[in-house]
Amino acid sequence: MDIRDILTRYKEGEMEMAEAERLLRLDFIERIMDHTVFDHAREARKGIPEVIFGGAKSPAMVAEIVRAAMETKEILLVSRATPEHYQAVHNLVNSDHIRWEEKARMIVVDRRNEVERVGRVGILTAGTSDIGVAEEARIVAEAMGCEVLTTYDVGVAGLHRFLDPLVEMLRSGVDAIIVAAGMEGALPTVVSSLSDVPVIGVPVSSGYGHGGLGETALMSMLQTCSPGLAVVNIDNGVGAGAFAALISRRCNRK
Repeated sequence: MDIRDILTRYKEGEMEMAEAERLLRLDFIERIMDHTVFDHAREARKGIPEVIFGGAKSPAMVAEIVRAAMETKEILLVSRATPEHYQAVHNLVNSDHIRWEEKARMIVVDRRNEVERVGRVGILTAGTSDIGVAEEARIVAEAMGCEVLTTYDVGVAGLHRFLDPLVEMLRSGVDAIIVAAGMEGALPTVVSSLSDVPVIGVPVSSGYGHGGLGETALMSMLQTCSPGLAVVNIDNGVGAGAFAALISRRCNRK
């Protein structure tokens, strides 16, 4: 529940003033135990669901943050999570609204009954090894209300593979295309050169040697000669999904 929801419910007589005041106070800053200062208003400002980075946090810590956040929120994501994180959250929060996305390493807590789909985003990966990052982007974009079209393993090692999926995405009216690629990271530039929509490149830490860190793909994408390609950080599927969804939602504003 964001600020607009609280004010609407109060205006329509569905909520007492004391309860509205309590929630509005929570909607700004809440201290969770001795480890987190949670900003409840961030989603309302940005239009992006709260994403908790689970990689450096203990399962108990993540579960505590999720429980506190879900007092005022209907949707929340935990990125770079483990099965142990999921189990801790599952034990602490109503399990009917929680799901584990194994490929993306994400926990999704979603209490919304229905999500209005606004806008359309396409996602391509160069290789099978890039799917985890792409799935992270898909989950974020879908959480933000976008329809997402995906095609995986269509990189430049077999260049003809990506043409039909790309044409289909463009014909379907996608507002942005995310392209995840490791190794030399060439696919985003190729897609951008043939597309009239914004393309978001995601360098992935897959490959051999120095390239396996994702740095080669990152530098390759940054040096693109095709205008219209923006690049996020290595393995940053969350950033790519949010960026693409913001573009798509803006394109489809009433």
